[in-house]
Amino acid sequence: MNREKKMEEYFDRLWPICRSITGNGLRESFKILQEVIPLELHEVESGTEVFDWKVPREWNIKDAYIITPDGEKIADFSRNNLHVVNYSIPVNKTLGFSELKKHLHYKKELPDAIPYATTYYKEDWGFCIDYNTFKSLPEKGEYRVVIDSSLKDGSLTYGEFLLPGQSKKEILFTSYLCHPSMANNELSGPLAVAFLYDELKKKKNRFYSYRFVLAPETIGAICYLHFNLKRLANNVVGGYILTCCGDSGPITYKQSREENSMTNRVTKHLLEHKDIDFSILPFDPIGSDERQYGSPGVNLPVGTLMRTPFSEYPEYHTSLDNKSLMNFDKLADFVRHCVEFVKAMELNQKYENQIKFGEPFLSKRDLYEDLSTKRSHSDTIKMRMRLLNFLDGTKELVDVCNRYDYSILSVEHEINQLVEHGLLKIS
Repeated sequence: MNREKKMEEYFDRLWPICRSITGNGLRESFKILQEVIPLELHEVESGTEVFDWKVPREWNIKDAYIITPDGEKIADFSRNNLHVVNYSIPVNKTLGFSELKKHLHYKKELPDAIPYATTYYKEDWGFCIDYNTFKSLPEKGEYRVVIDSSLKDGSLTYGEFLLPGQSKKEILFTSYLCHPSMANNELSGPLAVAFLYDELKKKKNRFYSYRFVLAPETIGAICYLHFNLKRLANNVVGGYILTCCGDSGPITYKQSREENSMTNRVTKHLLEHKDIDFSILPFDPIGSDERQYGSPGVNLPVGTLMRTPFSEYPEYHTSLDNKSLMNFDKLADFVRHCVEFVKAMELNQKYENQIKFGEPFLSKRDLYEDLSTKRSHSDTIKMRMRLLNFLDGTKELVDVCNRYDYSILSVEHEINQLVEHGLLKIS
């Protein structure tokens, strides 16, 4: 079965589950993803203080709906789990329209869409409905509202896995898992992370180690950083948050907070040498978990890879962000791009010429050409001589490639050959 079809099958299994930042729906989703990536799961107890935050109580839900004065059942959680405001407290009461409408959420600009709303850190309740339904509601008579949920001490779940390489230095790939039934803004990122692992585990002679992390957005990332920051700060040399990568838009890269990070330099270099449409955005603490990985005191070299950025497509955070928005060929292609970014980072070392003085004698190593009838060096010899001259242990490969407008991937064969002949060594 090809990758696109496998991704779609896992999408279909994950789609119906009502996820949140805690709870059984989150754990069920992790269990499914563990079939692809062997995540080690961690539970953080409710009330645990993590930096300036506190882990909330665990939320679970069985059912929710509204019965109108005419006896019609609307905002039915069993039909669409976006109908209930995520983290709503239990409710079972009758009330009039004037009180009910204070708890109803809709989008006038998208009259057929059910919006997504949460109340994680304030005990409240509510329903989300499309605007067309809201306009048709009778203002007279009594409504019955039911939310069969629980909010109790429990825990928050996150998962991670380390794929070891020759070096203890790490490249981090992370995404969030916490939204109910939304496609591009929820499931595309975790699927990309899981299937990227499935590709990288096949790679032989990995130089870097690769760490994969899935956690609820914001509070989950904060929990993960709280417990792992020292190790991450010591080991992580690059990485990406993967999100909103299942639509058909061009590749978008949002830079890490540290402008001169290896992640920024390698990603920008490779995108500029690809024959694709792309855009590069500056770091800004408005968005997803780049707010956490790029926060003061953390400041890890982690950028954000996506297609159409969050909030820049109209279906964002609504029921219209569904399977019809997904392009599984594009999602698989996104994973292929990630594999190339990995390949570029693996190549991007500080190599040191092992001939300490003078130009290496390439002819005795059969690395030079017969110039007796030629007026100039071939492009291959020019590349070889430039690499040997500038790779003196002080520069990264990407810097030399930028100087001569080489794609870092195009010099792979030369680098490997010079290393095999003992002329270059990673410093």
